[in-house]
Amino acid sequence: MLIEPAAALEGHFAVPGDKSISHRALLVGAVADGETRIRGFGRSADTESTLAAVRALGAEVHDAETVTVHGASLHGLQSAAVDCGNAGTLARLVTGLLAFQQGEFTLTGDGSLSSRPMERIAGPLRSMGALIETDDGHLPLTVTGAKLSAIDYELPVASAQVKSAVLLAALGAEGRTTVIEQTPTRDHTELMLREAGVRVTTRPNSVSVDPPQSLRLDAVDVPGDFSSAAPFVVAATIVPESRITIHDVGLNPRRTGLLDVLDRMGARVGILTRRRFGQEPGGDLEVRAAELTATEIDAREVPLLIDELPLFALLAAHARGTSRVRGAGELRLKESDRIDALVDALRALGLRAKAHEDGFEVTGVPRRPRGGRIDARGDHRIAMLGAVAGVASREGVEIEGFESVGVSFPGFHDLLEHVTRR
Repeated sequence: MLIEPAAALEGHFAVPGDKSISHRALLVGAVADGETRIRGFGRSADTESTLAAVRALGAEVHDAETVTVHGASLHGLQSAAVDCGNAGTLARLVTGLLAFQQGEFTLTGDGSLSSRPMERIAGPLRSMGALIETDDGHLPLTVTGAKLSAIDYELPVASAQVKSAVLLAALGAEGRTTVIEQTPTRDHTELMLREAGVRVTTRPNSVSVDPPQSLRLDAVDVPGDFSSAAPFVVAATIVPESRITIHDVGLNPRRTGLLDVLDRMGARVGILTRRRFGQEPGGDLEVRAAELTATEIDAREVPLLIDELPLFALLAAHARGTSRVRGAGELRLKESDRIDALVDALRALGLRAKAHEDGFEVTGVPRRPRGGRIDARGDHRIAMLGAVAGVASREGVEIEGFESVGVSFPGFHDLLEHVTRR
């Protein structure tokens, strides 16, 4: 796929619904009583895997513009083999729910997902009494339902997926479960459980869940996915004369660390209006082109923009000075080794980047790069990095493996073309 240069990005538009919230709405709805209506469901290959999974587990799903889940009740999921595809969120979160069900469950995934670590969730769940077997720490994974007991668990790494797996298991455990996190991670699970009637107690460095008798999640309004908006925010910032407005974007502060980083760099991004989507904050973003200066990101900030760090690397390549990221070793455990992948991509375009064990540094040159060819390595985040680099280049960027964007944003290319002026 060749992405050609843009003179500017212009227009008003919205992006698809938040995938993290969509995954959780399906999973919580599957163990709730009654009907859950999901408006603004974020469709992608990953969320379609979760939709198929809850069906396989015995929840009835009516798949229309508004997705409706008829829950199987808290302990009502049925034994099944679940194909998680490429969806790491599904694989890790559903394991927590299955740990206290009756029966046996097997989780599989594609080659990429099967290379990603699963013991990080299996360990704490086993300490609750869960019966889990992995293939040398990876998928396939087998869960046999068991009686669970509450634990206090301190996250060894900042991971919303591990936190969520434990909190979902806590729904069927005896006693109050507490997860301690020294670095804040996204809190969609806590917000949705509270919306479903669960007693959730949050403190500055911890969250606790008391097991409910039942859950009820009548409706979920899903805001636009900030991670899907981010490529357009970055493109409009670095392509001269751009001005765009993105409507109804999720603005959960544990997801929008990129906005804080952009502000430090001198970007022109404003929130025009704010509104609520249930428990989730959202609003409209206006973005204009701007000149940027370098900045640094440390380990505490990383979880707040973990998915946007490849795009940050591109911002850094257009900023004056050298930008650095530290404490981002988790990037090496994604669909690709994203540290090596993003550094190789920038270098292929003639930009100056250097990889470190837990991060990277980029020395910017505030002018349009010539362009070139990159390999997305089957990683949707690297493919979108390449596309933004293409519209910001002088001659265009050829992206091998661009089809991987369908994992998270099937309509990405069409929307990019829609807002691009050449």
